Amino acid sequence: MGPTRVVDILRDQPVGRPVAISGWLRTRRDSGGLSFLEVNDGSCLASLQVIADATLANYDGEIRKLATGAALRIQGQLVASPASGQAVEVQAGAITVLGPADPATYPLQKKRHSFEFLRSITHLRSRTNALGAVARVRSALSFAVHRFFHEQGFLQVHTPVITTSDCEGAGEMFTVTALEPAALQGPDPFGADFFGRRAGLTVSGQLQAEIFALSHGRVYTFGPTFRAENSNTSRHLAEFWMVEPEMAFCDLAGDMQVAEGFIRFLVETALEECSEDLELFDRFVSKGLIDRLVQVRDQPFVRLTYTEAVAELERSGRDFAFPVRWGLDLQAEHERFLAEEAARAPVIVTNYPIGIKPFYMRVDDDGRTVAAMDILVAGIGELVGGSQREERLEVLTTRMTAAGLDLEQYSWYLDLRRYGSAPHAGFGLGFERLVQFVTGMQNIRDVIPFPRTPGSAPC
Repeated sequence: MGPTRVVDILRDQPVGRPVAISGWLRTRRDSGGLSFLEVNDGSCLASLQVIADATLANYDGEIRKLATGAALRIQGQLVASPASGQAVEVQAGAITVLGPADPATYPLQKKRHSFEFLRSITHLRSRTNALGAVARVRSALSFAVHRFFHEQGFLQVHTPVITTSDCEGAGEMFTVTALEPAALQGPDPFGADFFGRRAGLTVSGQLQAEIFALSHGRVYTFGPTFRAENSNTSRHLAEFWMVEPEMAFCDLAGDMQVAEGFIRFLVETALEECSEDLELFDRFVSKGLIDRLVQVRDQPFVRLTYTEAVAELERSGRDFAFPVRWGLDLQAEHERFLAEEAARAPVIVTNYPIGIKPFYMRVDDDGRTVAAMDILVAGIGELVGGSQREERLEVLTTRMTAAGLDLEQYSWYLDLRRYGSAPHAGFGLGFERLVQFVTGMQNIRDVIPFPRTPGSAPC
């Protein structure tokens, strides 16, 4: 008989039937000739209690010596539990110790560990309740991303991880080279490189996704992106995942509608499919989390222009660390104030000054702003950034020249405007920020399995 997942046993509760489970020991408690084992297999937050008695052949030799972290295979019968707080338990008929764990050296014992400590053992932290719950929520949200776009008729596109185009033009790309460091000399050090030119890890799949949007209508990409930004903070990662849809024949209003519906869908998925894990986060990580998620699911997002947002910040009387003035970009403290205090709901800020947004955003008729939008949420700030893209060749060329971009290098991107150009729009959602928002976790390094940050790349 193959092992049954604990989550399936707790859901179906086939009392009286034989069961077989495999998992890891969370705790062992002995009483007389009985041992009470809490076994978890990662399929859910709850553990399943296993009763082992002295009739087992290896009871004295192995079972009474078991420590937290040991891997076990258990065969027995599911019975009703007389104890409060649990409906069923397993009466063990046989227990096989697959892998012991030495309590003298195993770092995860029966106590609460700080997230800071757990970051020092990323290879083991997924065995804890909190990080295990994060992994399940992340998995559910990842699947929901694909389900949403599939149901909306989007085509998935796999955009390149290695690229020669910098979407943001911020110069924060990791360079990819096949050359030895000594060869990276002279006026054209990458001319002899693998691609014959400088290449880097992508910061966004947007530009390539636009190619397919202008041939297939509605597309999305969901993959890893990279920023060589030396920011050692709780908000930044060097490697993270982005969800980026692009839609032909779509304007800013349509872009906002899809983005808001997308966030609502993801939040609803988490509430429906991850309720046990969300209750853990609500109790121990972020009080009121579930109520906030329900509000996001049920209430319309507030819409403000950038100009209105600046006016709201100026009226607040708050002493912000960063100045508030029209023409300056909004900082995290400004974004959180708008979502958490001014609107008390997610906020969509639109029509930002042209000088603080990238070259590909469509210039508004006033010539001072662009058709951009950011979605701001409590605890995070910016969750989504998007825009209607500039479809006019002349305007785009002018903006790219002003940004110092090599038009020859981006000739393929300009071809999209030369041949069959059409209005189109899209947005990017930082997946780790989404997981942060849904779980209430404070540090972005705790919502990705293997965080990459300045000076740190474990595993």
